Amino acid sequence: MKIKRTLDRIPGGMMVVPLLLAATINTFFPNLLRIGGFTEALFVNSSSALIALFLLIAGTQITFKTAGASVGKGVTLLVFKWVLGSMVGLLAFWLADENGLFLGLAPLAIIAAMTNSNGGLYIALAGQYGKEDDKAAYPFLALSDGPFLTMVALAIFGTMGFANGMFSPMSFVAVLLPLLIGILIGNLDPEMGEFLNKGSDKLVPFFAFALGMGINFSSIIKGGLSGILLGVLTVLLTGGIGYFIFKAIGWNPIVGTSEGSTAGNAVGTPAAIAAANASFAPIAELATVQVAASVVTTAILLPIFIGFLAKRLEKQGGVAKYNERPS
Repeated sequence: MKIKRTLDRIPGGMMVVPLLLAATINTFFPNLLRIGGFTEALFVNSSSALIALFLLIAGTQITFKTAGASVGKGVTLLVFKWVLGSMVGLLAFWLADENGLFLGLAPLAIIAAMTNSNGGLYIALAGQYGKEDDKAAYPFLALSDGPFLTMVALAIFGTMGFANGMFSPMSFVAVLLPLLIGILIGNLDPEMGEFLNKGSDKLVPFFAFALGMGINFSSIIKGGLSGILLGVLTVLLTGGIGYFIFKAIGWNPIVGTSEGSTAGNAVGTPAAIAAANASFAPIAELATVQVAASVVTTAILLPIFIGFLAKRLEKQGGVAKYNERPS
């Protein structure tokens, strides 16, 4: 039975197949693997630990001379995704109907979904198609976690003020530390870095499965067609434009596309915004289910979209030419 060969033929297969399998189990048999012990620890609760290990290993391949490339890529991804999501949200505010909706979408949901990316999905896709400094860009993307950047956008639009306690610098440090430890190990002992790097790719299907155990297909039903539309727009706009930005700079465009998702923790953003400003309370529930639908839609669609783009790149030398050139 050629499992690996089959997965390799599917666009993003090493990521998307375990994720969809786990999402199916979580939707229809949610308690099947939640039996405690090693089983639940590996297949349900392991995503954070495995992603942290993946980051540490990626760090071992970063020299102090090349660390600047990771910072540049991370900041570029963070800024462009926030600016684009905010601008689309602002356009939605301007064009909203009497119910405060644009194409059935709450502008709040648009900003929350488009500015907050799925870090686990990025790590998996960057790990499959990119190189070490692409993976190491992730800690900067973690700055978009939660409602903070959504609040910044709304504050700039003049619809609300800043709220205290929505962003913790220590959260950023906690994400960055495994990477820094990896960089230290790799620079102190390149042989140790080489030893650790041999196992990095093997982590992808395992944390992809664990991520899938946090997805329930019912979110798509609750969010309706408008929530699916939000997910499609997030992939095509933030992912598609990220592709062209990275390609124009000379970086791997597939890595730029890997930001075209919505993070699971973005589901809580509308409620957090409503708690900070009661004027958003009437729309918070609708925005929540739309963001939830976007989370599921982007998790399914983005790896497929990237697989399609990667095949198109093959005619131009594929992603290998970007991974071989110095950053």
